[in-house]
Amino acid sequence: MDHHAADGQDARPVAATIADFRSDTLTQPSAAMRAAMASAVVGDDVFGEDPTVDELEREGAAALGQEAALFVPSGTMANQVAIHVHCRPGDELICEERSHVYMFEGGSAARLSGTQVRTLRAEDGFPAPEAVRSAVRANDVHQARSRLLVLENTHNLAGGRVLAPERFESLVATARVCGLCVHVDGARLANAAAALRVPMTRLARGVDSVTLCLSKGLGAPVGSLVAGSRAFVGEARRVRKAFGGGMRQAGVLAAAGLLALREGPALLATDHARAAALAEALAALSGLHPIPPETNIVMVDVDGARARALVDALARAGIRALAIGESRVRFVTHRDLDDTAVPRCIVAASSFARAS
Repeated sequence: MDHHAADGQDARPVAATIADFRSDTLTQPSAAMRAAMASAVVGDDVFGEDPTVDELEREGAAALGQEAALFVPSGTMANQVAIHVHCRPGDELICEERSHVYMFEGGSAARLSGTQVRTLRAEDGFPAPEAVRSAVRANDVHQARSRLLVLENTHNLAGGRVLAPERFESLVATARVCGLCVHVDGARLANAAAALRVPMTRLARGVDSVTLCLSKGLGAPVGSLVAGSRAFVGEARRVRKAFGGGMRQAGVLAAAGLLALREGPALLATDHARAAALAEALAALSGLHPIPPETNIVMVDVDGARARALVDALARAGIRALAIGESRVRFVTHRDLDDTAVPRCIVAASSFARAS
């Protein structure tokens, strides 16, 4: 039996004919999560009186190796709260040029925190220490103050690439020498930990803040954690309120988040294995060139700038994927895909390749 069905997810109202590879944000709460949400003990979290949120924050902090954590509605808010705490208006953060904080958060670093962004190019998503050192501004009144290094692990647009512990530690050490704070956008940090077979604490050691999305591969319907020192989280709580993220009886959501945190990581190896099987099969097809995946994201380059044509062909077969520009398609495996999803996707892609 598929492990997702065993979790009670076969009872959910999901269209059986669609295999949706667009994102792991598409996961729906399991039957166990729905039951936990229905029976959650709640209070007013803005007053600090929701025991289920408190429990999630304690367990999240421990899982990430930090003193404290804060439950927020989204990964974007988690990142932007951290940036706002670390940076003053006119400061500059450094990140890889395809990072989520730069590409997909609505210009929030500038809009909400007056923070300038300096981008670096790295093929695998992780700048070399010497590139970070070179990007740090001189102590000159004419220039922005370099304040924060943001690392994304796993790196979405680099194909779910993983930042290994040794490289991570080298970058953190470089940031310290340069006087930078370090924030880890760990939306898929659990995927990185599963791929490396290390605890998440190993991938957040010595940083100033780290996030974890509960509503991607871990399967919760809503929410992320942002964690760091107690002093950091105290300031982050103020910023969350200012950004409109203070929720009231949020224990209803935190109850699902607890199950995601406790049970979700064990399911990620299956997602990674499916991504590897998909990439291997697509690599044998004419005109399709997948980047070998390290986690649950498969980026496929399509000859002839025909990404949209591939996506449309798959859709006609009940397979959904996401075009990334004219020549690349992204597939993301996740817990709501059953054992037939990858074979069906391969068959549909084979038909497209033969017809091209």
